[in-house]
Amino acid sequence: MIKAFCSSMAAAIFLLPACFAGSPESPEAARPIADAKSHFATFGTNKVHYVVEGKGKQAIVFVHCWSGNLGFWREQVPALADKARLILIDLPGHGQSDKPHTAYTMDFFAEPVLAVMQDARVDKATLVGHSMGAPVICRVYKQAPERVAALVAVDGFLRRPKMTPEQREQFVARFRGANYRETTRQGMGAMFPVPGTEALRDRVISELLDTPQYVMVGAMEGMFGADQPDWDLQHVNVPVLVINAPNPMWTDAYKEYVRSLSAQTDYQAMDGVGHWLMLEKPAEFNVVLMEMLRKFELIGK
Repeated sequence: MIKAFCSSMAAAIFLLPACFAGSPESPEAARPIADAKSHFATFGTNKVHYVVEGKGKQAIVFVHCWSGNLGFWREQVPALADKARLILIDLPGHGQSDKPHTAYTMDFFAEPVLAVMQDARVDKATLVGHSMGAPVICRVYKQAPERVAALVAVDGFLRRPKMTPEQREQFVARFRGANYRETTRQGMGAMFPVPGTEALRDRVISELLDTPQYVMVGAMEGMFGADQPDWDLQHVNVPVLVINAPNPMWTDAYKEYVRSLSAQTDYQAMDGVGHWLMLEKPAEFNVVLMEMLRKFELIGK
């Protein structure tokens, strides 16, 4: 059953194969974001929750994955807080944000990112998106390129995977049923292939399952629905930075696509990690991220 599930996940934005190994770090997974004050931006009739940490001339906005929350970036805050102003967002339907019954499209997620930036008085920011967060930041760039200083994709596609209508429906349908919680446990569990990450895996899955089923399904439909626009980038005028885990989906053709997007690109891969690389090996991830950001003068020294 797990093998069949993982096979159907192959075209999904958050796929990782469960067949490589390594020695994980021991992240302080239970550590909260210290002394984070909650803020709420207005988006239509809804409130979008976010927190602000750090200080600096530049700003970085962090966008979490499918069914995640802003706490998934907790390990990045200590490393970056003295180098930039950090804005961590709970997308609508997630975390402490309102959870309306609506269409959870990538554009619906992108608009409140801009609302949060306005509420936080951020004119321009580097956008960091993990997994589903990557298409979200692509749509932010589509809507308001002048507000974006750089795009950073963390194990997420910068173009929509090609799927037939039948493949899309088969994939999303798994989350519509009564067994969606077990489906999520199996599928997300397969994305923690490195021994020693079991406690982190269990916590991440527990937090994913805090998200209402209608939001989970809606976001899937928003990513893969045939009636939804691609989030593919063409050519952008800001740096495009990528940090990925090992995955056969990241082909040479995809890497060339990334490098074709901008005159300023950087593509890095980390070994011995699964899909939540920023939590599995936070120290190593933070070094890679900071080196990229410094390369293009996107953070302070």
